[in-house]
Amino acid sequence: MTAIPFTPPPAPENRNVLRQRLIAARRGLSAEAVALLSEAICGHLMAGFPELEGKVVGFCWPVQNEPDLRPLLLEWQSRGGRSALPVVTVPNAPLAFREWREATPLAPDRYGIPTPTEGPWLVPQVLLLPVNGVDRLGYRLGYGGGFFDRTLASLDPRPLAIGVGYELARVADIGPEPHDEPLDALVTEAGITRFRP
Repeated sequence: MTAIPFTPPPAPENRNVLRQRLIAARRGLSAEAVALLSEAICGHLMAGFPELEGKVVGFCWPVQNEPDLRPLLLEWQSRGGRSALPVVTVPNAPLAFREWREATPLAPDRYGIPTPTEGPWLVPQVLLLPVNGVDRLGYRLGYGGGFFDRTLASLDPRPLAIGVGYELARVADIGPEPHDEPLDALVTEAGITRFRP
């Protein structure tokens, strides 16, 4: 009897190379495509997570053609919800969150991302996290700073972590590392994928 040779699965693509490839694909989208995809993602969030409208929801200011969730956050605010943007207060530490409303003063942080300069500090119950990539187990590929992994690991209770991105961000395996925190769900223009109850 001849043994069948074992062929190991392919190793995950180098994370930095994968990250740059996925960001380039997203940046290649037109402004019209981003607007349409963002609208679809907001619709899925509204329909699939109605309980979020009364919660403190942390989100990220859209950069590099990421989904724009601001219309949804403003709608939730009109229904009693609160929104918060991340603020880097200490390098290599968990993020803090400041309340965001349409009139909140903003200034670019060290990464050039608009950040609240005043307002109350909030603890998010939900985090809507942009994804450069996300794999079949719900592990997210961000920008490499580890801010959201540290934040999710530090908050008790842990916020509901929902990734938001486009279908083009799906990959088989990002090669998760021990510190990586998995998402609970992913929302794209195609709908909702739940990784955990």
